[in-house]
Amino acid sequence: MFSVLSVASAFGNRNEGVFGGILKLSPEVRALCEEVRRFIEKEVEPRSRWIEEHDAIPDELVAKARGIGLFGLTIPEEYGGIGLDLAGKCAIEEEMGRTNYGFASFIGNHTGIATTGIVALGSATLKRRYLPRMATGEWIGCFALTEPQAGSDPSALRTTAVKKGDRWVLNGEKIYVTNAGVARVFTVMAVTDRAKGIRGISAFVIERGFPGLAVGRNELKMGMHGCTTAPLAFTDCDVPPENLLGPEGMGYVQALKTLTMGRVTIAARCAGMMDKLIERSIEYMRMRTQGGRRLSEYQGLQWMLADMAVARDAARLLTARAIETILRGERGTLEASAAKLYATEALGKVVDSAVQIHGGMGYMREAGIETTYRDARITRIYEGTSEIQRNIIAAQLLKDE
Repeated sequence: MFSVLSVASAFGNRNEGVFGGILKLSPEVRALCEEVRRFIEKEVEPRSRWIEEHDAIPDELVAKARGIGLFGLTIPEEYGGIGLDLAGKCAIEEEMGRTNYGFASFIGNHTGIATTGIVALGSATLKRRYLPRMATGEWIGCFALTEPQAGSDPSALRTTAVKKGDRWVLNGEKIYVTNAGVARVFTVMAVTDRAKGIRGISAFVIERGFPGLAVGRNELKMGMHGCTTAPLAFTDCDVPPENLLGPEGMGYVQALKTLTMGRVTIAARCAGMMDKLIERSIEYMRMRTQGGRRLSEYQGLQWMLADMAVARDAARLLTARAIETILRGERGTLEASAAKLYATEALGKVVDSAVQIHGGMGYMREAGIETTYRDARITRIYEGTSEIQRNIIAAQLLKDE
């Protein structure tokens, strides 16, 4: 458990984050965090406006990200990755939250739910085929669960996988698949035995180019520009038997575990976003004058800033609790949902306050605050809406009954 001193160190420290005294990280992970921050400042931030306006990530930026190993964060070293645990991944996610959200989502999705299922359940054959190329970023991954009529309700999945001979044949469609536009590797959930409910949902690794897979056009989104989101269609999609991921019927069970960890990393990224908003608000309050006084001298704005800092610190601590619970070997279902629920809801309030502090400038695209305002909204929806997180938390509290 973290000590009183380590908890205290989280408060009021804008530069330490989840990894600053709350959780112990190795010197190597700390050095990687510093390298990522330099990369963000030197390479990502100067391209952020271009990403936002063109809804794409420049090839040269992808190449530079490959150069520092960003695509292999959660892939074991034996397959060419860095092999970070959840604490290390969240430390990087908080850093990534301080820059362009589309780029952060592109990397975060690939190294999160698109990769961790293959690491956890993949056979030796699957791991050797996919993980080395995913670790370098040569092959980008994505995760396909949501369907037009099945978002929060997995029992409504209609995509099916039927065994024909020694192969699987998939039919159905998926929507809102992050990274689909550029992905080469798709982890797909499909019903293999409807009579078994969620225990009849299996996971498959599908490659772009498999007969019967069609990737739709990139959707135009409110935010998260640069990170592609597209539908998938499966029409008698032919899948070899070795591409069943884990035992038949274990797909959704593993997806739940993957989503649990994904919720924690989203919370960490939200903490990084809040951290950056606070820094920018402080800078603006010290620079801007109104009525002959700096904005930093107005008590109303001081209180707003204080609430923003408390929200960030509370998100960090809830995230740290979830990380520690999972690393102890516990499921961490309640803790992950609590961190995701609080951090995403808090981010919405913090970015709204940042816009208010900046006044008219906060509404202008030039300042970049309005971009974060739009980006932040998705965090309360994907990987489980705020309402679903509340359902999960309540179910965990009442499960003894």
